[in-house]
Amino acid sequence: MPRRARIMSASGYMHIIVRGIGKQLLFEDDYDYRYYLAKLERYCMDTEVRVCAYCLMDNHVHLLVRGEHESIVLLMKKIGVSYSWYYNKKYEREGHLFQDRYKSEPIENEAYFLTAFRYILKNPQKAGICSAMQYPWNSYRYYDNPLPFMDLSAIHSLLGDFRNYSKYIEGEDEDKGLEHSRNRHGDSWAKEIMKRYLGIESGTTLQKYSKEDRNAALAKLKEHGLSVRQISRLTGIGRNIVQTAGKE
Repeated sequence: MPRRARIMSASGYMHIIVRGIGKQLLFEDDYDYRYYLAKLERYCMDTEVRVCAYCLMDNHVHLLVRGEHESIVLLMKKIGVSYSWYYNKKYEREGHLFQDRYKSEPIENEAYFLTAFRYILKNPQKAGICSAMQYPWNSYRYYDNPLPFMDLSAIHSLLGDFRNYSKYIEGEDEDKGLEHSRNRHGDSWAKEIMKRYLGIESGTTLQKYSKEDRNAALAKLKEHGLSVRQISRLTGIGRNIVQTAGKE
């Protein structure tokens, strides 16, 4: 079936969501986050796309951007190729890292712009990690001093000074329809379980195991309280394989 054509924004503003394939982790240490942001800055400057807000979560990325259609497509292609190469080389991994197609939503009015802006910054809070202002991998702190690849003119015109901005971000959500996820156990806990019982630092290591050893390891993770969904996301192994591991 042919892919449905993207609906582009007449305003030039888009909400973009990029996910790891099979909810694969995209960032496993601080350097990974910094590398992605460095590439985001470089390719934004190359394509003249500007970021209004960003948030990097462990297995997905939210961007609120402004730019021409072709430029946004080129930006996401450049980042996808560059970061996939970096990640696969660093973690000795092969294959696709991102879902085939990033999700994008056009923003055509002020109400949705404000809703998307706040939703992006509050993603860590919705996931039970910390508040928007405490999270190190979103753009909350740059309201008064935006980075060179950012454009905050629209949000400044709508919210004014930092006091109004922080009050709005911390306010009651009106974005109940936008998706977010929350695990029964945090990923830091899950990684400790992997390290303690399997002796591995990264869940993606299991992709290099033999089928028998992989399934035994997956079964052990389930025995120690990790959910099927969480194991699949942390290891990049399909949910059906995780579900059946240990039942042979």
